[in-house]
Amino acid sequence: MTASRPQPAVDLLNQELRFQKGVGPRRAGEFEQAGVHTLDDLLHRFPMRFEDRSQVQRSTDLKPGESAAVWGDVVSAGLRRTRRRGFSVFEMLVRDDAGLFRVVWMNQPFLQDVFKPGQRVSLYGKVEYRSPGGLRLSNPQYEVVSSSGDPDEPDARDEPGQAEGGRHTGRIVPVYERIGSLATGHLRKLILATLDRLPPHLDDPLPETLRTRLGLPGRRESLWGAHFPAPDTALTTLNRFRTPAQLRLIFEELFLFQLGLAMRRRARDAERKPRVMQVDDRVRRSALSVLPFRLTAGQKAALRTIVEDLCRPRPMNRLLQGDVGCGKTIVALLAGLVAMENGLQVALMVPTELLAEQHYLSIAPMLSTSRFRVVLLTGGSPAKQRREAELALERGDAHLVIGTQALVQQSLRFRELGLVIIDEQHRFGVLQRATLRDKGALPDVLVMTATPIPRTLALTTYGDLDVSVIRDLPPGRRPIKTTVVGEARRQAVYTFLRGELTAGRQAYVVYPLVEDSEKMDLKAATAMAETLATVFAGHTVGLLHGRMKSDERDGVMRRFAAGHVHLLVATTVIEVGVDVPNATVMVVEHAERFGLAQLHQLRGRVGRGGDQSHCYLLYQGRLTDTAKARLAALARTTDGFEIAEQDLQLRGPGEMLGTRQSGLPTLRAANLIRDHDVMETARDEAEAVLGERGIPEPVLAHLDEAWTRRFGLAGVG
Repeated sequence: MTASRPQPAVDLLNQELRFQKGVGPRRAGEFEQAGVHTLDDLLHRFPMRFEDRSQVQRSTDLKPGESAAVWGDVVSAGLRRTRRRGFSVFEMLVRDDAGLFRVVWMNQPFLQDVFKPGQRVSLYGKVEYRSPGGLRLSNPQYEVVSSSGDPDEPDARDEPGQAEGGRHTGRIVPVYERIGSLATGHLRKLILATLDRLPPHLDDPLPETLRTRLGLPGRRESLWGAHFPAPDTALTTLNRFRTPAQLRLIFEELFLFQLGLAMRRRARDAERKPRVMQVDDRVRRSALSVLPFRLTAGQKAALRTIVEDLCRPRPMNRLLQGDVGCGKTIVALLAGLVAMENGLQVALMVPTELLAEQHYLSIAPMLSTSRFRVVLLTGGSPAKQRREAELALERGDAHLVIGTQALVQQSLRFRELGLVIIDEQHRFGVLQRATLRDKGALPDVLVMTATPIPRTLALTTYGDLDVSVIRDLPPGRRPIKTTVVGEARRQAVYTFLRGELTAGRQAYVVYPLVEDSEKMDLKAATAMAETLATVFAGHTVGLLHGRMKSDERDGVMRRFAAGHVHLLVATTVIEVGVDVPNATVMVVEHAERFGLAQLHQLRGRVGRGGDQSHCYLLYQGRLTDTAKARLAALARTTDGFEIAEQDLQLRGPGEMLGTRQSGLPTLRAANLIRDHDVMETARDEAEAVLGERGIPEPVLAHLDEAWTRRFGLAGVG
């Protein structure tokens, strides 16, 4: 065979898949849905795993239940109809040097046009024993060695590059995740055809000095080795994605991402705020006058770093993370006071109306004796209240606004916005956060989360932010005792709950609210409130859910906070922001339906006073392995940072944060869990390269393309 003439690398790799041979409009659409647009995207889509199909077995050594590679000559082949309508079996008799063996395929009648007696074939598949008939190979992958037959499309011709073995058998074979109707065999064929067309030299996005220092193989060699490795490559190393070829491509992707973040940090360091804040004795006295309690060591340290940022000429971009109940809000409020004392306005954006209302109800009284006016602005605010709040912010008569994504509406203007605070920031999209920030002239930005971020994600999603962590809890807080309970023990939970209510304490019972069954779940929560009112006669039971009007929710929460409602039945609207120190019991119904981070957030609604608090995770039916691991992790620890790491392992980064919503990069070769150590190296090397004289032009070209198109993030300049 003669290889096809290579094309220039840039032209070839940037070609869209829809123009390639064997990719029609339907398949092109399936590739698009999977985020595979170009040949470069295709080559960076790693196999799920590799199988060693090079160890050929004799037919007499086959064992039922095992997968085996077998070679032989076709003796006979034909289609057999069955009694079942529309069901057929293609049978083939093959001879190797040990004798004859049977091969069968179900419902693949086209094979009668592929196989003919006398052909030499290579097969890989599952060995089965059937009576009558004995051993057979069922639905194997196959290669016609002695002719040009193609396993996927019989009338197609083999591409060059097959001298070392077949695509599907007789070698270490890549196994790809299916894309729509595209099975692993077709993907293997398409990838091999693309690799065969690569030119001898490819532009390299890694600086030569870096490649030499780290001993990384070339880009072309790595692309080949990541899909069709040399025969002597260890299978275990391949399936751990730790061969030199795989590591080079993983490192390349993470290096470009970290280099982009480093350039973004450098660009932001060069920005200058129009007004730099000052802190003097007057500002300190103002902060002390509203402080309701002594700060913990962690709160003091976090506040110190934030205030230092506020007083610098470059805009602050800081992430404040801390566990549920650690007191981030008071730290943010004190930072807001510094901004307001400097004549600037502050915007606090939160994900839900209930949380906005809770923050308003707690913050407004604290500032009631100050000269600063606080306004509330949500989608549910009455029209008159909204107009008044908007006008006050535009005139500068309002100094602090607390609201939901209503704050990013186009009509809202500030007189001089100096500090943007975003709470539970992962609930907001990148565009929403940027829109609020753009309402000021380079304002300081503080984003907060009560879902601790594992270090791996902190290096990606928040890689361009400075990070502060509050690890301690306010004095007097006691760890919450968490118990996983099956439905059979419900009455025992009720007995304990009755004792707590009788002792004058309060409790929550939380129902899940799943979008697909919202009406059903809401009905169940409503029915549960009615049932519990009977079960706990003599105690007041309240109901809280997201479909209630704002003033209704506010009324229920006021009564619960005042102690007039003893048992609150709620959906997950109380996941964040509700602070009732007298509540000591949290019962989560259908706990198996919640995510780990969400369960941790719900549990954090109790344990806010000095009394011992309890969380009961009630589950229905038989638990899946994942659900067991989730509930066991929650029962084992109350450390949100440990729980976040476990959550990352169970769900993966995309599901944990919401890829597009959180700004998580769209990675092709790298895996944030598997490759966390490579990420650390990539960050160090990116910082080192940026510190050297100039970045080579090919590196910058690859970086710009990767950052804007592949990572799905804004430009780095």
